[in-house]
Amino acid sequence: MNEDLPGILRKHGVLLEGHFLLASGRHSARYFEKFRILEHPQLCETFSRTIADRFRDDDISVVCGPTTGGIIIAYEVARQLGTRCVIAEPADRGRRIGRGFQVNGDDRVLVVDDVMTTGGSIVDTLAALRSYPGRVAGIGVFIDRSGGSSRLQQPYFAVYEQSVETFPEEDCPLCRDGMPLTKPGRSSDSARGS
Repeated sequence: MNEDLPGILRKHGVLLEGHFLLASGRHSARYFEKFRILEHPQLCETFSRTIADRFRDDDISVVCGPTTGGIIIAYEVARQLGTRCVIAEPADRGRRIGRGFQVNGDDRVLVVDDVMTTGGSIVDTLAALRSYPGRVAGIGVFIDRSGGSSRLQQPYFAVYEQSVETFPEEDCPLCRDGMPLTKPGRSSDSARGS
C-alpha cells in the first residue's frame, strides 16, 4: 500500500488515542480497533490484497485464520489467492482446526490475523496446524503493534507496523493523570469513570 496508512487508519477509526484497557490487562494510550477495517469491505479487501501480493509467489494452497477477525481475513486472502480457507477455533487448550477442515501433506499454509500484539492467537493457530502434515509457509497480519516482541520462525509480513507502549495498571502514567479508562469492544466503552 502506497497510501498514508496512519491517515487511513485514523479516518476509519482504526487507530484510536486515549487510555485503553487491553485484553492482556495492560493499559495503553493507543488502540487499534480492527473491526473498523472489517466493517468496510473495500478497506478489508485492500489490506488483504497487500498480504496476498506479498505471498503470491509462495505456492500457498491454504489460508488459515483464527476466530474471530482472522476468519474474514483468511477468507478474503484465500479468495484473492484462489486457494482454500480453514479456520482455527478455540479449543479446551489453545485452538483446533475443526468442522471437517483438512490440511494435506502437500499444502503450503499461510496463517493470517488482524492485529499482532503478543502473538498468542497466531502461536495457538500454528500449534493447531502441527496436527496436520501441511507446511506453514508464512504469516501475514493487518497490523503489528508488538514492536518486534513476537519471535516467529516463519516468513512474516505486516501491512502496518507501529510499536505501542503498554503499562501494567499499577504503573500506568495515564491512570496517574486521572485519564478515564476505556475498554474497547463493548457497547458501552467505558470501563470505569474518571
